[in-house]
Amino acid sequence: MKSIGRLAVAVCAALLCVTAVVAPGSARAEKLPENFNFFGGIPHELQHPGSSLPGSNDFSCKPTAEHPRPVVLVHGTGGAKTTNWGAYVPLLKNRGYCVFALTYGALKGWPWPFTAVGGMDYQQVSAAQLAKFVNRVLAATGAKTVDLIGHSQGTYMPTYYLKYYGGASKVTKYISLAPLWRGTGSLNPVMNQLGEAIGATPMPMCIGCGAMLPGSPFNKKIWKGGSPYVKGIDYTNIMTRYDELVVPYTAGYVKPRPGESVKNIVVQDTCAKDYSDHLAIAGSRRAAYFALNALDPEHPVKVPCEVVPPFTGQS
Repeated sequence: MKSIGRLAVAVCAALLCVTAVVAPGSARAEKLPENFNFFGGIPHELQHPGSSLPGSNDFSCKPTAEHPRPVVLVHGTGGAKTTNWGAYVPLLKNRGYCVFALTYGALKGWPWPFTAVGGMDYQQVSAAQLAKFVNRVLAATGAKTVDLIGHSQGTYMPTYYLKYYGGASKVTKYISLAPLWRGTGSLNPVMNQLGEAIGATPMPMCIGCGAMLPGSPFNKKIWKGGSPYVKGIDYTNIMTRYDELVVPYTAGYVKPRPGESVKNIVVQDTCAKDYSDHLAIAGSRRAAYFALNALDPEHPVKVPCEVVPPFTGQS
């Protein structure tokens, strides 16, 4: 128990250090302050452990004719409904969307702050949690389907929900930040052998992380039928050449087959000043505006070309 206590203190200290790089938000008026910084949600988690970011998880929210589908945010490995989405919740809420976010895959029996460290469990378990959450969102809002925005593992795990837990009929748009459809490490054939050998083996702390290796049993399941995509769902993959965790970044660049709807975006293709890495792409204004346009292509916003630093993505 002493070791657990020391680990908890270390995690808290790390989270507190991160707040130093988070720019203070402006005073809230009619709209929520928007903060394009990957770490923008961490202060709220520290101040209000286990709660939701302002503007999210309002189960009395009713979708409008302009935005008829709720948006469900699916965090990455180690993230949570707060810590991963400081940039996206206010952005979407201010534009009239009903915004929801869950923390999935947190290991059971651990105290806070470990309850805010999601994506650690088997990904099949996480997919079942996502299924339950989407059902709750649909029941509360009266919507027929949702749109998903995921980051990292949150781009990968939901496919299991679509293909095995009935999610295909409940999702319209599937927007992925730093996707890894082929699995990370897919450049090297040896990684496929490694994935086949240990991909289902529980890892220390991150039990299901081996599922993200190419050739893992989980990877093969999401590629059932020869594609990670499901016909009838509109996909947008948003990638960065400087992704240091999804290697190569083109693991997420999978072209559609006939009958599949997929748009692949590499952020540097339209702006050489964008130095987003794996974290920054979920905090940058540029990637967020690409996501907005994927949600509502009939009313596009101009995606700025501006310097995007790695790590925070802050602008």
